[in-house]
Amino acid sequence: MNTEVISVEQVLHPTTMELFTGFMKLGLMGFGGVLPLAHHMIVKEQKWLSSEQFTNLLGVCQILPGGNIINMAVAIGMEFQGIKGALSSVLGLIFAPTLIVILIYQLYSHFQSIPTVQHMIQGLAAAAAGLLFATGLKMLKPILKSYLTLFTLTLTIIFMLFLKLPLALTLLILVAVNLFILGVRKA
Repeated sequence: MNTEVISVEQVLHPTTMELFTGFMKLGLMGFGGVLPLAHHMIVKEQKWLSSEQFTNLLGVCQILPGGNIINMAVAIGMEFQGIKGALSSVLGLIFAPTLIVILIYQLYSHFQSIPTVQHMIQGLAAAAAGLLFATGLKMLKPILKSYLTLFTLTLTIIFMLFLKLPLALTLLILVAVNLFILGVRKA
């Protein structure tokens, strides 16, 4: 009986080492962006969060200063192991990629003027944009449950792409609009 409780707790509460190695794996695999892999690793592979929890946490992490995946690593680490977990998650996420980036940048700085290298970088940028778009579509699936979500999504596209409003202003307007609509619905 006690063995079952311990194994359930381990699945629900990863150790600081599991957080470090999980986020280190994520950092090493996340070429061109970690977000598509983060969803797979955190939700499907490790089962640390549900898909809906991941989407909600990402929404919060995107309005905070700093990189959203770093914010997510901090939040997940804090949730499971407090300050030590937050530090373990972030260090795991950035340690190996930082070393790799330093080494690759040294190579790139020597060869950046070669046309083949320039075309390769452009191709990698297009692939990264495609990955981000695909992840966005995956994240939409669990939250497309109401007209308010569709309305908010439409307003976001209008504000960000067409009106080119800053992110903070867009978020402030969207929160106000959603609160107004929810207030009208209750009345």
